[in-house]
Amino acid sequence: MKAKFCVIAAASALTAGGATAGGIERTAQSTAILFEQGRVAELSLGEVSPSLSGIDLAGRATGSVAKDFLSFGFAYKADLNDQLSWAVILDQPFGADVTYPATDSLLLGGTSAKADARALTALMRYKLGNGFSVHGGLRLQQSSASVSLGGLAYGGLSGYNVDLDRDTGLGYVVGAAWERPDIAARVALTYNSEISHKYDPRETFPGAATLTTASTTVKTPRSLNLEFQTGVAEDTLLFGSVRWVKWSEFRLDPQNFVRASGGGLVNLEDSTTWTLGVGRKFSETWAGSFSVSYEKAGNRLVSPLAPSAGRMGATLAAVYTRDAMKITTGINYTRLGNASPQTGGAARANFTGGKALGVGMKVAFSF
Repeated sequence: MKAKFCVIAAASALTAGGATAGGIERTAQSTAILFEQGRVAELSLGEVSPSLSGIDLAGRATGSVAKDFLSFGFAYKADLNDQLSWAVILDQPFGADVTYPATDSLLLGGTSAKADARALTALMRYKLGNGFSVHGGLRLQQSSASVSLGGLAYGGLSGYNVDLDRDTGLGYVVGAAWERPDIAARVALTYNSEISHKYDPRETFPGAATLTTASTTVKTPRSLNLEFQTGVAEDTLLFGSVRWVKWSEFRLDPQNFVRASGGGLVNLEDSTTWTLGVGRKFSETWAGSFSVSYEKAGNRLVSPLAPSAGRMGATLAAVYTRDAMKITTGINYTRLGNASPQTGGAARANFTGGKALGVGMKVAFSF
């Protein structure tokens, strides 16, 4: 049964478009490649087209504020011996590209945020016996960001801008797993540490010169992934995951902005994302999967830089296998929860009907 399910497992690993969790999350930081058989190299590409718009409290449309984005990934896994294996993963775990057109909303027009993070993760896995194993490693991450505030909602701070040049930080990954190959069962628990970035912000206030202020520390959040799968019938696999992210520790507090406003630029809530799906092998060359995901909406008063609360989505994937090559394609549709962007604790707009469409492809080669 193990050999029959390795094709289906590839479909469950594809994440095409579920990149709106928590506001700026773009990958789920999965360690699934560690459990592939033999040597494997994977290359993935995805595109997400979000649609987020609303009406501000002055009755003006905000325009579409979320931009399309591409994501790339690479992973390689190999065995050192019967018990020890290693892997490297290159991905873009976090990012944002939000712009309120200056000519639309009176209250928020001109507000924007851009952020980019790239990570290289090196992992090792050791089999303890009786189906148990442990895994862990280090994650090197680079990130940069810029934020601009615009519109009447920000009062005298409209026109403020801060730039954070690229910085490199180091974190770690640790986890454990249990497997039973005869029924294609696996449960893996993985902890991803927070990663601290230290920036020298360049702040610009309306009508003032640009200031390079005291260093500020920004943490990308810690997270916990529980991933599981089991065979439920011949050629049929049930799979799922639970991902918790401590977004409340992700803050941006430039010194001069905090003095002027009494608060920081970003304030997000912790999130838990649930995924459940089924995979099916149709032939020696074709397999497919369908999964649904859910993230509960929290406080509907949100940052204008992440104007949605909660989500529900569905992903359909297909896998084609020929010799040592495996091609996985998928499409994801996600409904984004309604939310009200706020400043100073007061709602400034109402966003409804948000959605995102994502497509992705992963090509894997076994050696």
